[in-house]
Amino acid sequence: MDGTLLAGSTANLEVARHLGTLPELLVLEERLAAGEIDTRGFSAEIHRMWGHLTAEVVAAAYGSATWLRGIAEVCADIRARGEHSVVITMSPDFFARHLLALGFDEVVASRFPELPFSVPLEPDGILTPADKVRVAEELRVRHGLPVGRCVAYGDSMSDAPLFRHLVNTVAVNADHHLAGLAAVDYRGDDLAQAYALGRSLLAG
Repeated sequence: MDGTLLAGSTANLEVARHLGTLPELLVLEERLAAGEIDTRGFSAEIHRMWGHLTAEVVAAAYGSATWLRGIAEVCADIRARGEHSVVITMSPDFFARHLLALGFDEVVASRFPELPFSVPLEPDGILTPADKVRVAEELRVRHGLPVGRCVAYGDSMSDAPLFRHLVNTVAVNADHHLAGLAAVDYRGDDLAQAYALGRSLLAG
């Protein structure tokens, strides 16, 4: 989702802008990038920092974010073919689940308590890059699909394990972490164009 469907931004950045906690979040992201904290430590910090977060603020952040064009159309085409679309993201579920309204069949994200937070965060519910492979495999087996019928779309280091695992992979406005890993590369603002590349991999 972040940087792939959500153009040039992340769910956490969008929420932080609406809460006025952007400077604090940027510090957390620097610590994460430096390896000082992992995804669970990062999530624990935003759980602490955003104790007053409400569903209304999340909806406003989601609604004002800049998304790639064509998301609903791509989901509709996938469903019409009898296929299955899923978003696997390490970002919070309270933001990511809004994507279900666009037609995704499933959204798998880091699990947070109901808003506003009144109970502790469960660390086991926070996803890591390795979990993207685990979740994709669980879905593949559940739907009885061979690896060659799956297509992954991603943009950054957190997608690298999944891109190493699958054959059909589409880098979407990706950074250098996916260089040499993706089967095809897309640059632009229209998911339908990236999706066409993914379908060409299946056809091939």
